[in-house]
Amino acid sequence: MESNKTNREAALLVMVVFALGIVLGGLAVHVWGDRIWAQQPTTGMRSRNQVVADFTRELSLTSDQQRQLASVVDETRAKWRALYAPLDEQHELIRQQGREKIRAFLTPEQRPKFEEFLKRLDEQRKKDQAIR
Repeated sequence: MESNKTNREAALLVMVVFALGIVLGGLAVHVWGDRIWAQQPTTGMRSRNQVVADFTRELSLTSDQQRQLASVVDETRAKWRALYAPLDEQHELIRQQGREKIRAFLTPEQRPKFEEFLKRLDEQRKKDQAIR
């Protein structure tokens, strides 16, 4: 009889530890998300100043080297933009074709909501491009 009580207490203890693990894990993910993920840029591209700061911290760059690095970063990014610029028009055409296909199967009640949704997406895209 004492063995059954001990077994129940052990099982209860295991369940409590398991529940605490779930709660603490969820809390850790929440805190991590708020503090770390929320601080990362939405565009995925770090600013020139962030790149220079990272290199300076890792390599102990002088101020002259920092200026040279900033120039190289700017030049490299300009070349990337020039490389992908011809694709922007095609990209936009494909986006519009996809949107037209979606509009084709939406109900009349859904279309205004879709247009509002697209408006928000386009505004966010413009903000992201301005950051770049």
